[in-house]
Amino acid sequence: MKHFQRELDKIKKMILSLGALVEQRVNRINQAIEDRDVAMAKEIMHLDHEIDDMEVEIEEECLKIIALHQPVAADLRFLVAVIKINNDLERIGDQVVNIAQRVVRIAKRPVAPFNFDYSEMAAKAESMLRMSLDSLVNQDLDAAIKVLHLDDEVDKFKDEAYDRIKQAMADGITDDVGYMINLLLISRHIERLADHATNIAEEVAYMIEGEIVRHGRLE
Repeated sequence: MKHFQRELDKIKKMILSLGALVEQRVNRINQAIEDRDVAMAKEIMHLDHEIDDMEVEIEEECLKIIALHQPVAADLRFLVAVIKINNDLERIGDQVVNIAQRVVRIAKRPVAPFNFDYSEMAAKAESMLRMSLDSLVNQDLDAAIKVLHLDDEVDKFKDEAYDRIKQAMADGITDDVGYMINLLLISRHIERLADHATNIAEEVAYMIEGEIVRHGRLE
């Protein structure tokens, strides 16, 4: 039994380490967006394998524990939730890389007369990720639920970006369609990042309460 508990503790440390790494990457890509920092964006792209490798290792460890110990109740919920959170963290890493690719592309183009300020949207998404990971660390249901309610705010930012970029193109502010599309895609990737943070909060709620809260099933 002590051996089993040690393995569970090891899994918790691994998922928290991955969470810390992903949070760091999100913070750096937000800075890269603001500064149009190509060097930072390329470094983030180059280091993506670190997140991928950790994700595979965590999933393998969880599956090994389930196969060897056949856990039940809260322990099984924990492992199932970790597998899903693990996947969402890896997908956040993918969104970070997608944003980095857009930063590199727009930075290559001449300075356009139109730009969209992503700082508030990016900060909100980063805050959601931090809160979801804190709810995991502290097993804090209230914090997890707060994350679920913040998702709509990021969606509104994405809609605003779409409307403003579409209007700028209609007004002929710039004829660089590729540049505008990349601006639009950045907002889409940030919104998807926030969606994955929401998924993590949902899994934390499941871990704590044993109730599935996806698809608007939160009371």
